[in-house]
Amino acid sequence: MNFLTAKRPIAFLLASVLAAVPALGQPAPAAPHTASEIIRHIEARNASLKSFQTRMHVQVHMLSFPWFSPHLDGTAYYKRPANYEVVFDHPPSYMRGIDRMFADIDDPQGWQKDSNIAYAGVRTVGGRQLLVLSMTKKIYSDQIKETLAFVDPVTYATVRMEWHYFKGTITMTQTYRTEGAYSVIASQHVDANYRVRAVADSTFDPYKTNVPVSDSVFTKN
Repeated sequence: MNFLTAKRPIAFLLASVLAAVPALGQPAPAAPHTASEIIRHIEARNASLKSFQTRMHVQVHMLSFPWFSPHLDGTAYYKRPANYEVVFDHPPSYMRGIDRMFADIDDPQGWQKDSNIAYAGVRTVGGRQLLVLSMTKKIYSDQIKETLAFVDPVTYATVRMEWHYFKGTITMTQTYRTEGAYSVIASQHVDANYRVRAVADSTFDPYKTNVPVSDSVFTKN
């Protein structure tokens, strides 16, 4: 499963925050924007959320050889300011690296360490106007040429990521739900056309918020 083994395709992660906000009546994003302004808004979401952990469940369907459809269970962890990790229970060897994809989608600090980021304007996706950040590697990669982050101009949630490789693409979208005072990821969808064709969908159990999370979770090899 080489399409899932790239190390942080930003820094290599899943967003369909095609959240339940109707396209009609949605206010147009104010202009102009800068990448730094958008990132500040992203980081300000859930300002009082210090940590969480939740069980996640991923169903993968290979649309090309090998024709596997594995189901994965794992735990997603977050600890402010910029630690997010997914740990799967028993991932098969051919799925090595899938955890990195799901872990990197909403990590602006990781983006800034790994990439040069520019505001790329407003695009309409699924009838919604979204702010777009374009990311190119600070250290040249012969695998990936550009990563795009699509941000909701109302909530500043990262609703979509596109990794544009020289020989294919991976797209992840994610939806959110409200739990208590926080907006958290409810589901993710991956559409991969990079070396193989596959789709994957993840769901999340109820979140445990502001709980102790060991730093060792984020230093695994």
